[in-house]
Formats: sequence, structure tokens, C-alpha cells
Amino acid sequence: MTPTRQGSFRLFRLAGIDVFLHWSWFLIAAYQLSYRLRDYSTPFWSVLEYLTLFAIVLTHEFGHSLACRQVGGRANQIVLWPLGGVAYVSPPPRPGAMLWSIAAGPLVNVALIPILFALMALGKSMGASRDLTHFIREINTINFYLLAFNLLPIYPLDGGQILRSLLWFGLGRGRSLLVASIVGLLGVAGLVVLAVRMQSIWFGVFCAFIFLNCWRGLAEARALLQVAGAPRHEGFACPSCRMAPPRLSLWICGNCEKAFDIFAGHGTCPNCGAHFDRMQCLECGAAHPMNEWVVARSGPPPLPPRA
Repeated sequence: MTPTRQGSFRLFRLAGIDVFLHWSWFLIAAYQLSYRLRDYSTPFWSVLEYLTLFAIVLTHEFGHSLACRQVGGRANQIVLWPLGGVAYVSPPPRPGAMLWSIAAGPLVNVALIPILFALMALGKSMGASRDLTHFIREINTINFYLLAFNLLPIYPLDGGQILRSLLWFGLGRGRSLLVASIVGLLGVAGLVVLAVRMQSIWFGVFCAFIFLNCWRGLAEARALLQVAGAPRHEGFACPSCRMAPPRLSLWICGNCEKAFDIFAGHGTCPNCGAHFDRMQCLECGAAHPMNEWVVARSGPPPLPPRA
């Protein structure tokens, strides 16, 4: 599952985005710093290297968040945990918006490559110390490997989500996620073999994280395909996207926690009688009062977007 704020504490808030850090970062930092001490003459450089890695990961996640906002999406939280960072972004349900929101993260790492190479060349020409030269070279290597690994076409890594966004243009929302999740599961199998050969527990945990998200992606894809192929309520339309809601029991009652078709009973749960005034659109995610959904329509409802 995607990491949550559980076990994390708030570091700061920047541009309306809350940044949280998981406590286990400190355990990994202690191990990493002790391991890297032998590469430098003083601990200062080991600490600086780790803090720089932290800054690169954080900047990468801010790239996702700010790009998502640029296309009209929601992004207000970043969680940093031992296996990397996660920007909680919710772009509009369009392939172009999704593509830009995801691609902006790796583009941060791409932008850092010429900067780091320039610093390496400058340090060499000025006769920089061994520690400084090694520090810049290591940061350049770390940034490159982070970029390469993130771009693997394995869902939910950035590469897998970029693949899904590109497929969305031709296959639709549901089928693109289905294909990306299946490709991700195949990729996980290869990563598991690599984790066994490396005898890395942390890499094995990361493989488990990817597997769970791929499995969840498959379930979400099936749900999207079900919604796209369902009959529609002709007397209603979302005020935001103008799509008629499906005739399916996909809304969960906040009182009895049972699924029901919220439009069949005009907002009333048939199981417990609880009434809901606002309905959330399954297509675009917007929520509106029931009276704004009701429309007078002489023709058939708009066709749902391609799944």
C-alpha cells in the first residue's frame, strides 16, 4: 500500500504542501552514515552526502506536486520514508494531466545532471580536495541511479505511471491501468530475483510494496472497466464533467458502510435510511449537491470516456 502519515512527523510546510518524515529515516541514516565514513576523511562529508540525497528526493517529490497543481489537480502532502518519497497528487482524470504530474519528478533529476557534471569539471579545474571531488561524483552517481530506477516501466514507479499515462491516450483510463499493472507484476518478478541475488532485505521489502500497489492497480482497473460499461442514470449528470452516473452500487454509506446506488434513491441509503446531500462523481471526483445533478434531458446521456 502507499505509505501514509502513520509513524511520521511534520517537518515543515512549503507552498501549501506539508512535508512529513517517517521516524525510520533516522535508523537508515545512522546505518548509511557509518557505512560511508570510510569514503571520506571526516564525518562532515558523509553527513553532507546524506542530507544532499534527502534534498534530491524532496525536490523530486515537489516536482510532482507543483506540476499537479499546474494542471488543476490537488497536491498538499509529501511523505518521506526509508524506501523513498511519495507525493500525494490527484491530477484531473486526463492522460495529459497525469503524464505531466508524474514526468515532472524525474525531470528534476534530469535537470540536475548537467549541473552536477559542471560542478565536477569546475572542481577538477580548480584542484578541489579529494573529499569534495568524491562528494560531487557520488551525488552525481546517486542522482543518476535514482533517475534510472524510477523510470523502470514498473507500476507504481514513475516509469510505470508514465507508461500508463501514454497508454491512456489510446486505450482509455481503465485498460491503460490494467496493462501497466500487469507489466508491473512482471517487473516485480525480475526485481525479486535481483533482491535474492543481492540478499537485500530492504530491496525485498520494496518489491513487496510494488507488488501490493500493482495488485491494487489491477483491482482499480477492473472497477474502472465496470463503471465504463455500466448503464447510466439518464436523469442525472455531473455538473463538472457532465457525465451521467452509472447504475451501480458503488457508493459506500457512511452510516452502515454498505454499498448502494446513491442516485437510485435520490441520496437515501436503502439499507439504513441515511440521507446524503452531496454526491461524488466517479468519473472526475467532484462532489456536488443532489439538486445540481438533476437535469432535464431529452436525449440519451453522454457516453462515458473510453475505459
